[in-house]
Amino acid sequence: MKKILFAAGVLLFIIACKKDRNDEDLSPVDLKTKILVSNLNLPWELVYGPDNLIWFTEKGGKISRINPTNSEVTTLHTIADVKVQGEGGLLGMALHPNFNANPFVYVFYGYGTPYKNKLVKFSYANNGLSNPQTLLDNIPASNNHNGSRLLIVGDKLFITTGDAEDTSLPQNVSSLAGKTLRLNLDGSIPTDNPFPNNPMWSYGHRNAQGLVSVGNKIFSSEHGPASDDEVNIIEKGRNYGWPTVRGKCNETGETAFCNQNNVVESIIEWTPTIAPSGMTYYNSNYIPQFKNSLLLALLKGQRLMQLKLNDAQTAVIETNDLFVGDFDRIRAVTQSPEGKIYICTSNGNSKDQIVEISR
Repeated sequence: MKKILFAAGVLLFIIACKKDRNDEDLSPVDLKTKILVSNLNLPWELVYGPDNLIWFTEKGGKISRINPTNSEVTTLHTIADVKVQGEGGLLGMALHPNFNANPFVYVFYGYGTPYKNKLVKFSYANNGLSNPQTLLDNIPASNNHNGSRLLIVGDKLFITTGDAEDTSLPQNVSSLAGKTLRLNLDGSIPTDNPFPNNPMWSYGHRNAQGLVSVGNKIFSSEHGPASDDEVNIIEKGRNYGWPTVRGKCNETGETAFCNQNNVVESIIEWTPTIAPSGMTYYNSNYIPQFKNSLLLALLKGQRLMQLKLNDAQTAVIETNDLFVGDFDRIRAVTQSPEGKIYICTSNGNSKDQIVEISR
């Protein structure tokens, strides 16, 4: 009997110690930053690749990788027909989720006269990209409001598009502008999209530049006009209100429109505006204070913002500002499997850089 009691006591002691260690492991940690590379030309997208390298785009058409351990940059390709016009140029990028077997790179960019956007798939081999295949073309483009962030969830590709400065387009389900689009990875239209033979997944958007999956939800960050920058949870076939609705359905004329058009309200909004751009979901123990949070890159706000989610991941319960003004305009954010965070800036000068955030 004494042996049994002794064994039980030892087990409880081990459990208690383990709990104490876990609690200690999850306490907040101090953060440090390191500039990996500077003198970039308006970097727009960051993707942490399966090769443990950071893939990034620059608005002028260049696609490169950087090794975060030694800051070595390798240029993979420069897209010849990219046209920089205002906010437009080479924007979002995504890698095939089974990249080793299907080494495909998806990019979104503006080109041509008249100005248009298109979605193109490249094949990767031997440190280069080739065989461009246009998956979706004739997407409205303009000097401003082009989107576009790409996100692959399972075997589906999601694309955000801006309203191309034409407020008649977001509510037009036949237009590709002001939408979240959804395609199969070969560019075909999924049979379970809300409208037959239509790549539209959600509509009524102004200019969404952040897109990330959290469990079975998709979160999007969106630029408002002079008010109501937003974060939304994107739902199939739903209307997000633009140009009639800004943020919540709480202004004159908004309530009736929302009721009549199945409008989804934002989960958080900002006035004055902060210009939200890229976004990632953080749930690593590496930086414990960021667990179950969206990390949002801000341009006008010139900081990284933590949006702490509730347990159901349906609402923001706390916000925290990070690195305020340290790097000026922040465009995109990604993370490594280990939990380190990487941001890129969008200042149009020698300060355009990629920065590592670690503990």
